[in-house]
Amino acid sequence: MQLELEVQRSTKCGDVPKDDQFQVWAEAALSGRAGGYNLAIRIVDETEALRYNRDYRDKDYATNVLSFPAELPKGLPEEVRAPQLGDLLICAPVVASEAVEQGRTIDDHWAHLVIHGVLHLLGYDHQGADEATAMESLETEILATLGISDPYIDSTLESSAS
Repeated sequence: MQLELEVQRSTKCGDVPKDDQFQVWAEAALSGRAGGYNLAIRIVDETEALRYNRDYRDKDYATNVLSFPAELPKGLPEEVRAPQLGDLLICAPVVASEAVEQGRTIDDHWAHLVIHGVLHLLGYDHQGADEATAMESLETEILATLGISDPYIDSTLESSAS
């Protein structure tokens, strides 16, 4: 599996991981999948996160991560369509405050949200109880391969993640 990753930073928050760390986390979420993938991650402040959450989800607050699957025109060959995952928008100040609230390290929380977002781009969801259980189990398994503990133990992530 090969991942072409673009990281965009549009935040004043200084505690944002380096590109190579985002690469490790996204590749962990894609582990075991054949082929190559393209992904963009945009790191933003609350104003931009709130705008996108309001415009695309009708929620009037800055959320931690938003996933935008690639919407490609019909008729493109499969070899062009398949690797296009989409975009993640991650709000750095929300990530930082949630990490403190949840008693997690900032890097562990960043890892979780990147993996969570990539799984959304792959079609996973947590709207129903069965879907949530399956997605959370997969996230926990992936995080364990990185030496990161289960984020759903005493966690409030699901109240704000999307």
